[in-house]
Amino acid sequence: MQWEVGFAAEGSDDLPLYVVKKDALADWLADLGSAFAPWVNAAVGPQPSGREALLLPGPSGVPVAALCIVKGAPGEADGAHAAVSLASHTYRLSGLDEASAARFALGWALASYRLPTAPVASPSKPGPKLVWVFTREAKAVLKATFDVRNWVNLPANLLGPAELATEVRAVAEAYHATFEEIVGDGLRSANFPLIEAVGRASVRAPRLVDVRWGPEDAPKVTLVGKGVCFDTGGLNLKPGKSMSLMKKDMGGAAHALALAEWVMSAGLHCRLRLLIGAVENSVSGAAIRPGDVFPSRKGLTIEIENTDAEGRLVLADCLAEADSEAPDLLIDFATLTGAARVALGPDLPALFSRDSELARELMRLGERTEDPLWQLPLHAGYESDLRSDVADVCHTSRSSFAGAITAALFLGRFVSQARAWAHIDVYSWNPKARPGKPIGGEAQGLRPLFAYLASRFPPRSA
Repeated sequence: MQWEVGFAAEGSDDLPLYVVKKDALADWLADLGSAFAPWVNAAVGPQPSGREALLLPGPSGVPVAALCIVKGAPGEADGAHAAVSLASHTYRLSGLDEASAARFALGWALASYRLPTAPVASPSKPGPKLVWVFTREAKAVLKATFDVRNWVNLPANLLGPAELATEVRAVAEAYHATFEEIVGDGLRSANFPLIEAVGRASVRAPRLVDVRWGPEDAPKVTLVGKGVCFDTGGLNLKPGKSMSLMKKDMGGAAHALALAEWVMSAGLHCRLRLLIGAVENSVSGAAIRPGDVFPSRKGLTIEIENTDAEGRLVLADCLAEADSEAPDLLIDFATLTGAARVALGPDLPALFSRDSELARELMRLGERTEDPLWQLPLHAGYESDLRSDVADVCHTSRSSFAGAITAALFLGRFVSQARAWAHIDVYSWNPKARPGKPIGGEAQGLRPLFAYLASRFPPRSA
């Protein structure tokens, strides 16, 4: 995997890498680092910021160690900063407890990510390496994160509905799962009318991708992902600036697929199902129009208010099919609303659930895994905003308020039999670069979701 280039086996020329809190730096220099005090004081001054990484020279001037100064408990951001700041040597962590060292190493690995389509620098400059052996669990975190980033970052001409389905098929085959695909006009005859309606304007045929894995008598866990591989807005055409990031509108599918693979690789005891509606929302004479009325798989008729709110239509048919089996747990992921970003910003996925205990546990696990979620309410008082005079329901609210909530309420119309349901409205993107989080696609909320699934559906051998 890509992150492995930043790691090495232990050797005789490894440099110890000390990670020291800035508030404890003076004591450290007076103790273990006393020989380095003049150099460190000259390099960082009397008030370090808590994000410094520097080499420590020996008497001859040759580096004999390295120092990372951190603000608080060492974490992923500190490891990521060190990975891009230190010179090209091999380092071994010194003085950290096991948990802190693991977080630091995970951040170091996350910093190694590069865009899959980025040009390769020539000649490439070797980077620093860290002596570390990842656990199976840490490798799974990294694989899921890098997979989501890769899928979201790929331009739409390289990852359309068919290519997304190919990615799903590859994962299914790797774990001996069943794979089914319904394409184009077949969606209409198979009663997935909304998926077909959204995708029919594109020359790239829409499709429903369906994966099943695990014992048939195990508890049912179903994951649903919005796979809009590019979103022009349809006839409600987006302005150019708003359209420029729409390759990421399949971020929900990327999350659902990565989580499904994580579940299968861990061998969790569940009957897993993955449903992805893969479409491109384009403009042509076949495009859906504002004011159109369409049937749904559930039987509800849907009035189209705005063709740029197509993702919830795709999800509606997927959720209706998922709900028909009354799964023990149903989770959907979608880059659904700008309103969620206005409320919570790009880093906090909005979590909706009717099950308050489930929501509380997911938020707790989000804090524990440094991968936060934040619950927004399914406020029933806004249901009337989805009223239609010509259909059972309008797919968007005519009000400018509470857009993320009304979108979730619309989805809720298609979930009635699942024992528990969670809707995750993700951004799937880093708009600015931070240590270990480059600008581009990002995995959000996967760690708490997997932690919950692993605790509830552990492998039978566990």
